[in-house]
Amino acid sequence: MERIGLFIDGANVYAAAKRLGWNFDHRKILDHFAGMGRLYNAYYYTAIPASIDDKQKRFIDALTYMGYTVRTKVLKESTDDHGEMHRHANLDIEIVTDLLLTSPLYDVAVLLTGDGDFERPAEVLRAQGKRVVVASIPEMTSYELRNAADEYIDFKDIRAAVERPGYRLPSEGREGSRPEGRTENRTEKPEREQARPFYMTAADTDER
Repeated sequence: MERIGLFIDGANVYAAAKRLGWNFDHRKILDHFAGMGRLYNAYYYTAIPASIDDKQKRFIDALTYMGYTVRTKVLKESTDDHGEMHRHANLDIEIVTDLLLTSPLYDVAVLLTGDGDFERPAEVLRAQGKRVVVASIPEMTSYELRNAADEYIDFKDIRAAVERPGYRLPSEGREGSRPEGRTENRTEKPEREQARPFYMTAADTDER
């Protein structure tokens, strides 16, 4: 039985959910990919604010209790030339470090991301005899990463297995992805919503 290592780019997965208009059940994600073999470990990478609130803490705690190893990085704030504040955090180094350091412990690396920055690590793993599976949505997956993987999984194809029923996210307005009865004008979002980075609003999806 193949040993599975699961690596989830939280920001990328949440952005995919926004595109799709439906949300993920992280316990179901764990169960689905564990079904590919014997799960060695599951890592979840997410940014957090300097002052984390109770809801975000509950989200991280829930992931931990499910069995994820959660890696976090504090959001940094910067101001652009127009005086607008931006929050950002990059966990690529943490993901790559875990991918390569733990590679002797798994046979298959399952990457939930579409970020092209992982093309080279994927190639390194394949050179070591590992199988690399990438899961995301085509419109958010770089050609280079998809080409470097042994297998590609479209989230739309596994929706029944990983969706959190009854919990909808506002879609990004792509045709066919907006929930019934919802209309959305992205230019009229409240200012407080625009200021919140998409990878932080993932913490609003409390796991019960």
